[in-house]
Order: sequence, then structure tokens, then C-alpha cells
Amino acid sequence: MKLEITKLQPAHWDKVCEIYLAGLGTGLASFETEAPSWEQWDAAHSSSVRLVALSEGLVTGWAALSPTSARAVYAGVAEVSVYVAQARRGQGVGRALLEQLIAQSEQNGIWTLQASIFPENETSIALHKGCGFREVGRRERIGKLNGNWRDTILLERRSAL
Repeated sequence: MKLEITKLQPAHWDKVCEIYLAGLGTGLASFETEAPSWEQWDAAHSSSVRLVALSEGLVTGWAALSPTSARAVYAGVAEVSVYVAQARRGQGVGRALLEQLIAQSEQNGIWTLQASIFPENETSIALHKGCGFREVGRRERIGKLNGNWRDTILLERRSAL
């Protein structure tokens, strides 16, 4: 499978949203239960680092950064999102996206990347650790999903900047 990683454009949104919704449907991806509109998603994510993986012109995954705080002191800290189409999982799409996301984050002055992942999502935790993230800790009962308290594993990656 030939894979191209490129900048996510508004024209990709329908497929990006479809992949996001499929991830939400697993119960392993996010506390969110619905996808935002393009306008909401666009406003919440860094415009400088948002990527799609294309295979034969089709979107097979996406990755983006969200600021963790509006305070200037945290301008170099961002939260990572990586989603891969179900049919393409286990084929290196997530790793390709995350590696490019890391490279572009450093080019844009981001010195800390964070990921908050449900402990049951062992594949995502392994992907992040394989790309240089370390486990910072477990946040117990940090939020509810469908009425149930859930823990998350907090991972971070510090650049050499």
C-alpha cells in the first residue's frame, strides 16, 4: 500500500468525520460521542499541524494537534489525535501519521505532545510508546462515557528543542 501523508484540507472533512465516528463507536477512542461540525473541529485544532493519510487518493487516517491551554506559557504543548480507518488498522498508517505529526510539531515550536488514552486501547498506547512517548500516569475516574467512569493513561513526548 502506497501511503501519502499530506495536510488535511476542508475537502477531506467528510471522510475524516467518518473515520472519527467509527473510532468513537469502538468506545476506546474518546469521551466524545458525537462528531463536531467542520467549523467546530477547525476552531479546536491547530491549523499548522493537521494531516491525512491518503492511499490511492482515499483518506485512510488522520492526525491533528489541539492546544492544551490558551495561556501563552503553554503555547508549545499540544494534545495528539490519531485515527485510522478500520480497514487500514495494523498496516502502519497510524505510525506514519504520528511520526509526521511529531516532525511537524517540532518544526512549529511544539516541545511537548500529550496523549490521553483509555487503558483498554493497548494498540494506541503501544503506538505512542513506539514513537517516543512515555507514560506519565493514570488519571483515575477522570470522566464519564455513557454514564460510566473511565480512567485514562496520560502519555507525553518531549522534543529536544
